[in-house]
Amino acid sequence: MKLLPIFFILSFSLTVFSQDYDFGKVSKEELEEKFDPLDSSASAVYLYKNRKTFFEYKQEEGFVLITEIQDRIKIYNKEGFEYATKEVGLYKYKSDEEKISGLKAYTYNLINEKVEDTKLDKKDVFKNEQSKYKNVAKFTMPNLKEGSVIEYKYRIESPFYWNVEDFEFQYEIPVKKLEAKFEAPEYFIFKPNVKGFLAIMPKNETERDKITFRSKTRKTSGSYVSSTSFNSSDLEFVKNISSFDLSDVPALKEEPYVNNINNYRSAIQYELSYTKFPQSTIKYYSTTWEDVVKTIYQSSSFDNELDKTGYFEDDIDALIGKISNPMERASLIFNFVKNRVKWNGYYGKYTDEGVRKAYVSQVGNVAEINLMLTGMLRYAGLNANPVLVSTRQNGIPLFPTLDGYNYVISGIETDNGVILLDATNKYSTPNVLPFRALNWEGRIIRKDKSSTTISLYPNKISKNVVTMAVDLSDNGDLDGNVRFVKTGHNAMGFREDYLETDKDQFLESLENKYGGMEIDEFQVENEGDLSKPIMESYKFIKESQADIIDDKIYFSPLFFLRTKENPFKLEKREFPVDFGYPSSSTYRITVNLPEGYKIESMPEVVMLSLPDSLGSFKYIISGQGTSVQLMVEYKINQPIITSLYYDTLKEFFNQMITKESEQVVLTKI
Repeated sequence: MKLLPIFFILSFSLTVFSQDYDFGKVSKEELEEKFDPLDSSASAVYLYKNRKTFFEYKQEEGFVLITEIQDRIKIYNKEGFEYATKEVGLYKYKSDEEKISGLKAYTYNLINEKVEDTKLDKKDVFKNEQSKYKNVAKFTMPNLKEGSVIEYKYRIESPFYWNVEDFEFQYEIPVKKLEAKFEAPEYFIFKPNVKGFLAIMPKNETERDKITFRSKTRKTSGSYVSSTSFNSSDLEFVKNISSFDLSDVPALKEEPYVNNINNYRSAIQYELSYTKFPQSTIKYYSTTWEDVVKTIYQSSSFDNELDKTGYFEDDIDALIGKISNPMERASLIFNFVKNRVKWNGYYGKYTDEGVRKAYVSQVGNVAEINLMLTGMLRYAGLNANPVLVSTRQNGIPLFPTLDGYNYVISGIETDNGVILLDATNKYSTPNVLPFRALNWEGRIIRKDKSSTTISLYPNKISKNVVTMAVDLSDNGDLDGNVRFVKTGHNAMGFREDYLETDKDQFLESLENKYGGMEIDEFQVENEGDLSKPIMESYKFIKESQADIIDDKIYFSPLFFLRTKENPFKLEKREFPVDFGYPSSSTYRITVNLPEGYKIESMPEVVMLSLPDSLGSFKYIISGQGTSVQLMVEYKINQPIITSLYYDTLKEFFNQMITKESEQVVLTKI
């Protein structure tokens, strides 16, 4: 009985090790496979991934960075078709740009027990400009079927030798075999930064290599060339090589309330630490945070831009000339910049066109807007400094890194702490940053080049207070009115949705959100006064909000406002739960009962608490004569809750959802 499973495992191992990973050598066995033996839920799997990144010397250009890619993917079902579309990002800056070449791609299918291939036509490869800093080469594999295997390879040549894309070892689908190699000449010292939960152990070694320089010399005699001589010389150097060989890498699956799944993806980031060329001094880039700050400040697109004041002095003098209170000055300047300069959508810690041009054209990138803001605040006498930020999309800079920061905001240092400002969002307020910037810690850098990390998360709770009064009819319909009062990030989010959307479309979306509700007399107050909470109110009619059984009526007093599903479904979670900011929701509801009915039973009062004051839930209900009064309060006091509390948090939500679904029972008098 024990021989069969042992034989199966042995056979499976032999199959794995006997696979041919050379390009084009797709096997019949790969095409016949119906599911991944290690993850039957996978819609696709990487049968093989190979990446090699290395430096190549070109006599006219110097060192360029080369990356060669080969992927082989098995598509199990239609859900896996998305992996048959590939986008390759190609960075560019001014006249320099990355180029893709050598693209070969095939789709393989099993037809009448024979492996047949379909080649990707070059005309089906599209290159588009995604932004002024990035092009995208995109293609979709042809003749795709359930069970197909696709394979492609290409080469990227980059003049940006310092910008090595992260070596990733974990993806949204499993990987059966992964090989990778990074080679760098001794002149470029890269620091490997490891992240993720997989144990990644590179094989490190060195090899000798050489560069051959060729030249030619012509001798002239009178008006003609008498002779041409060709010369060559070799420069030997050492290559540092890191190799990776992994098998059966599990998929990295998205979970709710994850800051950025890439923060937890197993990968190695190679950060250029310093360069040392023959007969040259060492140039440091990011060995320490001091090196990072120094490098950023040395850029003419950062420090020099902070010092420019002539272009705004007259306007700022007129704006704050009669104001002596520093915080009032700061508020006026902050609102002035938000209304004066529109964000063009580009991130960056360095300016592109410069603060002066952005001020005149009234359009700028993140750095132009917030460095301009910082310069104005300094001019007004405030202790303002730029704060480097990595956006949520960009990940968390755990190590000293230049590339880790892709955004900059402004910080005013006061006796009561740092006030954070971001003028790219016209609905933001002090210490209420756009959600994209709420990413752990930023680094404030001062005039003396010192730097300190500061939390980007707000301490103040963003509130949502809902007051609702409804008449419940004897057929289960509701007729009522509701008011929402929002502060902090809740208010900013509402203003973004409401003020940037067609009003009819907004109302239609709102009615659909609550399952076909009919809304009337819709009003919004304080939409333009950011110093006040946003207030949204309307009357509504909503049908079928109670169950009628015999002579009894059953309803949840939260009706359509109750939480219906627990977002935390996994048995185990390794990632922190990131809510973005502390928040609370309070519901005060009055339900007027239909004539001829009385209360038979109601849910019990409940109060729940998370440990260490992380959050709480209150459910307080009472009934008097012809009405039911309900107060529900839900709080999350910390923006991030570690995975140590996951089981407790999951059960907290389970109990909260269960309580909110409990019903009031009415019976006829």
